[in-house]
Amino acid sequence: MPNILDIRRRIRSVINTRQITKAMKVVSAAKLRRAQDRALAARPYAQMLTNVLKSLVTRAEIYDPETGEPKHPLLAQREEKNILLIVVTGDKGLAGAFSANITKAAARFLQSKQGRNIDVEAIGRKGRDFLRRRYPAAKVQTHALAELTESVEAEPSAGERAGQTQITGEHIGVLNKIEFAQASALAENVIRRYSREEIDSVYVVFNEFKSVIAQRLIVEQILPIEQIGEQAVRLAEEPTEEEKKRAKEAAVSAGVGMRTTEGAEGAGTQFGTSQVDYIYEQPPEELFRSLLPKYVAIQIFRALLESVAAEHAARMTAMDSATSNATDMIDSLTLAMNRARQAKITKEIIEIVSGAAAM
Repeated sequence: MPNILDIRRRIRSVINTRQITKAMKVVSAAKLRRAQDRALAARPYAQMLTNVLKSLVTRAEIYDPETGEPKHPLLAQREEKNILLIVVTGDKGLAGAFSANITKAAARFLQSKQGRNIDVEAIGRKGRDFLRRRYPAAKVQTHALAELTESVEAEPSAGERAGQTQITGEHIGVLNKIEFAQASALAENVIRRYSREEIDSVYVVFNEFKSVIAQRLIVEQILPIEQIGEQAVRLAEEPTEEEKKRAKEAAVSAGVGMRTTEGAEGAGTQFGTSQVDYIYEQPPEELFRSLLPKYVAIQIFRALLESVAAEHAARMTAMDSATSNATDMIDSLTLAMNRARQAKITKEIIEIVSGAAAM
């Protein structure tokens, strides 16, 4: 028979844990609302830029008619020998299997690309720690530490690889407060290496956020640009119905709306498909040179924003489940304590009655 005092101590411990998980759920719900707002606010600009590029592609020559070469290096498609993979995970834990699922997807992608040289950019502490245990860092590194972040990038020279798969960049803390300048700096590094033909393709693995209950883990190809405005998804994993149900219950209990990051494009959606014959003053080469790098930066920025929103949604769901489990455990322990106390009272009554009968 368990000791009543020990059960009471455990009940107090679980109650304290429940208070912590409940508070973390409320904090994650508040951060999720802000992350949703940021993702929605970034959509109109990204959509208009995409539509301008769509319009430009339909009205200008992408390839030089004489040489057949693309008018911008980002439009060039080469045999895939050297790959850059950007892995976006979280910096903190207590978010269920959020970061673990992303690292597993990255591991499967790396397994599918065996035989090729792969450079990895790790965004987030969890992904960085996972990759560090398995792959070496690049031998040649240039350090660039941003304010309040740890950002280390490397540009390995040919023939100086630390391994067939190596880590060329670590970005810790950038997800706490995402700025477009950070995504733009990463995009500039990626574009510079792609233009020099040091890499032949660029992929990003992240958790795409549509709503609190509609998220999917994807591996998306950013470069080369195959079709502007269309996601080049190479791997996608949808959540199960049970996971969606738990996420919905957590969102309802936290008072988070079921808004989606889609549908915020506004009037810009008609720009690219309009039959109006737009006249561009600059030549196509100059337009592509100005717009395509911004397009790549926007794709990376979008991945960071959606990953942050998805992480807060995952943490809110995990903390809601932990709070419910703590409540169930308290009920179970209370029942066990009442039974133990009743058994003790019954035993004392029996001893008193037996003593009285013996006299």
